[in-house]
Amino acid sequence: MAERSRGRSGRVVRTERIAPHMIRVVLGGEGLADFTVGPYTDSYVKLAFPLDDVLYPEPFDLGAIRATMPRHQWPRTRTYTVRRWDAEAGELWLDFVTHGDSGVAGPWAAKAQPGDVLHFAGPGGGYAPDPGVDWHLMAGDESAWPAIAAALEALPEGARAEVFVEVDGPEDEQPVRSAGRVDLRWLHRDGGPRGRRVVDAVAALAFPEGVVQVFVHGEANMVKDLRGHLKLDRGVPREQMSISGYWRIGADEDGWQSSKGEWNRRVEREQG
Repeated sequence: MAERSRGRSGRVVRTERIAPHMIRVVLGGEGLADFTVGPYTDSYVKLAFPLDDVLYPEPFDLGAIRATMPRHQWPRTRTYTVRRWDAEAGELWLDFVTHGDSGVAGPWAAKAQPGDVLHFAGPGGGYAPDPGVDWHLMAGDESAWPAIAAALEALPEGARAEVFVEVDGPEDEQPVRSAGRVDLRWLHRDGGPRGRRVVDAVAALAFPEGVVQVFVHGEANMVKDLRGHLKLDRGVPREQMSISGYWRIGADEDGWQSSKGEWNRRVEREQG
């Protein structure tokens, strides 16, 4: 997966609550002058949130900070999908899932005001819809929706896509435009366990004929179950799947990122 680690900063231009549990933050400014995301629809940036009681050198450079400062003073980092890069306007859209005061990035987004500075590195990415396949399968939760929406917007005209997105309820559904033939199913938890409705819905899908390209991201346990089903039950080759856990129930991002490698190795051993 390609990633460019150059440190950047953007200034908040505006914010918008686009769903009860999602806030869009639009960044602009000179720090984005030569920013580009390349061909990927799952492009992401690593956001850096400075600790309140630590003084950082200027200009802010995450790489230099990590090389010269003790680990306990490093900024907290969070990975977020680029919902859209508008090169003409010089605007970077980031969509944040919010759950009250929980977490680091969500509360920041909820309080962000025009002029606020956000430091980040990137972008990275590795997936885009392949125009050569017969159909696309995309599945995830609200954390995967920005990447799924970007992929749907990039589909070639007439490309077929079966899409499953799990959210809390109907109020969390969001519109998206696509030139493809998209069957988008919004799945409502309604208080049920996270990920279960997506796994069950994909398992019940009558797969179309032909070669499929898969994009499955979101909560790690859900992703694990879907990976096993697609690889072992459906016979989808690993190279046709972009599949990864963005987060895991019971772990913050720091804990998840530190354990993700071992988690993935264990899944590989179990599922092949």
